Amino acid sequence: MKLYYIVNARIPTEKAHGVQIMKVCEAFAEAGLDIELVVPNRINHLEDDPFDFYNVKRSFKINKLFTVDLIKFGRIGFLIENSLFSFSAFIYLFLKTDSIFYTRDEISAFFLSLISKKVFWEAHEGRFNFLVKKNIKRNGGIIVISDNLKKFLVEKGADERKIFVARDGVDLKQFIIKESSEECRLKLNLPQDKKIVLYTGHLYKWKGVDILAEAAQYLDNNFLVLFVGGLEQDIKRFKEKYSVNNNINFIGWKTYDLMPYYMKAADVLVLPNSAEEEISRLYTSPMKLFEYMASGRPIVASDLPSIREILNERNAVLVESDQPSKLASGIKKVIEDPNLAMKISQQALSDVAQYSWKNRAENILHSIQDRI
Repeated sequence: MKLYYIVNARIPTEKAHGVQIMKVCEAFAEAGLDIELVVPNRINHLEDDPFDFYNVKRSFKINKLFTVDLIKFGRIGFLIENSLFSFSAFIYLFLKTDSIFYTRDEISAFFLSLISKKVFWEAHEGRFNFLVKKNIKRNGGIIVISDNLKKFLVEKGADERKIFVARDGVDLKQFIIKESSEECRLKLNLPQDKKIVLYTGHLYKWKGVDILAEAAQYLDNNFLVLFVGGLEQDIKRFKEKYSVNNNINFIGWKTYDLMPYYMKAADVLVLPNSAEEEISRLYTSPMKLFEYMASGRPIVASDLPSIREILNERNAVLVESDQPSKLASGIKKVIEDPNLAMKISQQALSDVAQYSWKNRAENILHSIQDRI
């Protein structure tokens, strides 16, 4: 069975969606599908081979189609670029309608639904507009990353029977590393005498990174709060804003293969999502959450509906969101109670086994087969 995965993304990219796209393609191929990843031929400062960059088997093809890269011109530029790419994909796939079309893009899903009933759209946000209205009616199926996102689309008129929940996942094998926490710190040039509190990922406000930075003031100098990730302009802004805190360090973006080592080097992993935006409060399924669980380190996270779809009091310490002092208390609770830290980290490691990319791809494939 041939499946074209159409996505308007720069591959490789330093953003998390690149990992998800490549790992899902690999997992689809392992499930027996003939996969072709269709992406725009955009300007890319990352010149690495995508398969090497993401440590993914060369089991599928990547095809780059024409577009004009206008992303730097903001929202209008993105809309023009996205429309051009979607039209290129439409032309390329016009005579390939015996195949399955799978996409994360609303515009591509709409165009492709004009020529095929076998279009499957993966939704990641609680957004409703003309394209979403058409897609929930015309697409063969909808894959969503959270229960709340399914509920949102059903409330907007989607047929519940067409929607399948497939949360994000993790490459479990990548997080099985032989090095100890001390050896990981040595490898990464991190101090051995600090309690390391780690956040990985981009420094978007809705991810609660400001809350974690502000929580640092409630932690003494025996703690080191590390931020691994973020774009240069965001890191610059954070360094200026929190320059007075001497127990914070912004390391910047690191390659995906180093993430297991950073996580194992930490004493606590933090997921401080804010409740102020719906995407964070209700709809997100953070990849870092599953990576945190797979690392075997204790997790402190915001107590939000989106997070509670995966975490609970048995596998994490959950704290009130948007409250720096409450977050700091949760961090100290884990550090001061080694038995609790071990108990929740072991439970999280057990719970994450079901969220492999392999399982996700196989479950999506079963859902697709039920719809065609």
